[in-house]
Formats: sequence, C-alpha cells, structure tokens
Amino acid sequence: MKRKILSFILITTFLTGCNTHSIESQPEGKVVVDNKDYTMIGSDYSWKGNNIEINTKSSPDIYELADQFKTLEVKKGDTLKLEIERNPSSIKAIKLNEDGTSDYVEIKDNKITMPSDEGYYIYKLKTTWDKGKETFIFDVNIK
Repeated sequence: MKRKILSFILITTFLTGCNTHSIESQPEGKVVVDNKDYTMIGSDYSWKGNNIEINTKSSPDIYELADQFKTLEVKKGDTLKLEIERNPSSIKAIKLNEDGTSDYVEIKDNKITMPSDEGYYIYKLKTTWDKGKETFIFDVNIK
C-alpha cells in the first residue's frame, strides 16, 4: 500500500512539474516624482515568448485611460523619472496638449522635463521590447 501511495505521489509530482508554463507578466511602468512612485496606466499590450502570445487592447480613448491615473501636480520645468520593467529597447514619448495638439518629447537618461507653460497634459509612452510592446499613459497638471 505504501508503495502505491509513494508511486502516486512521484508520478503526480513529475506530471505537475512537466506541465508548468512560464507565463510572462505584463511589464509595469512607473513615474517617479519627488522620490514617490506612481504606476502608469498600461494599454495595448502584446508579448510573444515561451510558446505563448498575449494581446490586450484597451479603450482607444486616451482621455478615459488618463482618468484612471491620479493626475500628478508638478511644477514648470520639473524632471520626472521613468521606470519601466524589463528595460525596453525603445521608448517614444508624446505629450498631448489641452488644445488637442501633440508634441514628441525628448527622453534623456529615462527622464523627461515638464513644459514651462502651466496647464494640463497627457503623456503617452510607446514602449518596445524584442518580444513585445505596451503603451503607458499618465497625466500632469503644471502649476
């Protein structure tokens, strides 16, 4: 009887070990202001690897996504640090202005400088890795 139980445990353990998958978790992005981390809203995530393919699509409305993020209150010319998991190979930042126009923003050493004009701005970061991509959203109110 002990032999049957031991055999059952060994077979179950072996089969469970062979059946595990390494599922990639969605990378997280943070904005750091005054040594405080704020998790950005991720959208349009896709990843390929380890025999899996993940694709998520969120609302195409950037304003709805920005509403999910707690607007940061920052000063003119402040520098914000970007921390994105898995070290993306490319990050492109786009700033949406209150008047509906947009501008590309320079990222230097994973930092961006806030505009010198007061107002409300939404930032959209398009990140790319070898195995995938994701868009991150955050918004700021500059005083």
